[in-house]
Amino acid sequence: MSDVIDAAAATPPGDAARGGSGILPSQAIRALMDEGVIAADTPLLADQVQPDSLDLRLGPIAYRVRASFLPGRGAPVIDKVHELGMHEIDLSGGAVLERGCVYIVPLMERLRLEPRLSAFANPKSSTGRLDVFTRLITDGGAEFDRIERGYSGPLYAEVAPRAFSIVVRAGSRLNQLRLRRGAPSSSASGLRRLQASIGLVDRAADAVTMRDDSIAVSLDLRGEPGSGLIGYSAKKHTDVIDVDLRDHYDPLDYWDPILARPGRGIVLNPDDFYILRTKESVTVPPDHAAEMVAYDTLVGEFRVHYAGFFDPGFGYGGAEGQGSKAVLEVRSHDVPFLLEHEQIIGWLRYERLTAAPDRVYGPAIGSTYQGQGLALSKQFKRG
Repeated sequence: MSDVIDAAAATPPGDAARGGSGILPSQAIRALMDEGVIAADTPLLADQVQPDSLDLRLGPIAYRVRASFLPGRGAPVIDKVHELGMHEIDLSGGAVLERGCVYIVPLMERLRLEPRLSAFANPKSSTGRLDVFTRLITDGGAEFDRIERGYSGPLYAEVAPRAFSIVVRAGSRLNQLRLRRGAPSSSASGLRRLQASIGLVDRAADAVTMRDDSIAVSLDLRGEPGSGLIGYSAKKHTDVIDVDLRDHYDPLDYWDPILARPGRGIVLNPDDFYILRTKESVTVPPDHAAEMVAYDTLVGEFRVHYAGFFDPGFGYGGAEGQGSKAVLEVRSHDVPFLLEHEQIIGWLRYERLTAAPDRVYGPAIGSTYQGQGLALSKQFKRG
């Protein structure tokens, strides 16, 4: 496959692009690129297309702003940027985005959606694991990360590094976009059938907790065999992290390991950022996608996941066997909060694709976190 999307070799839309309700798979995303529904002044790249999402790229300019915002109905994002902007930053050669600051970055991609097509966004996994708070904004938008049916216009990323200052450049990829046709319906009965046939989480049938289209996952505080490691907390004062590097940084320069204490939980400090993991291994079948519900006050005043997308094929089969642990990016809100082993910590929501994608998550497409244990982001050295 060429590095650049070739408009002359258009992918036939087929049922995946024109058919029933659901999230669009990779082949349908490429068809929309060919048709100009997804476009960019800088050529779109083939490796931006994931099994059911599109990686979005930062443009060459960032704006430091005084506060986060939503533009509101009928208002362009750039008008708010001019109202709240402090200074402009050139990203063409790379620049530092400081921890604790808020930036608005016009993205390279733009959309021209048809009336039945909507979209939603989330940070990429590595972005979430760096505690970089990233949200998508559109002109006239009344919600973050949600793009209404029929939207036509530019896209912007709000970027707010929280634990570490980061280096980014034009073309860096911090968030990703899913496209949805129609209004897919899910049911508890359908989820139960999937659990029985696939094993979405590796729990006994009588120990699985479900509601509507979601299935509960719990926290693992037993510790890894030998080391007793249960997680990491971000250090307060570190060097910057270049988001485009892989296997580069020593984890101990940026993270404090957290070890298991038998019979004891972990108290979340509201000022700290934690990497933890689920007790259950998670499986996403190739014709479904999953999303972690980031914030649920019914299970506690904490945010459990920034990068909520789980691609089709995550944890599905492979040499390691069925299932991969879900790594959690955790921050407490306002007050210290006690977490204990096997406590419900989040919910996975499943949704059907319009068709199985022609590429699924895993080593064959260079996926980073298949078969993962307690994995930090790809920028850090492993083992």
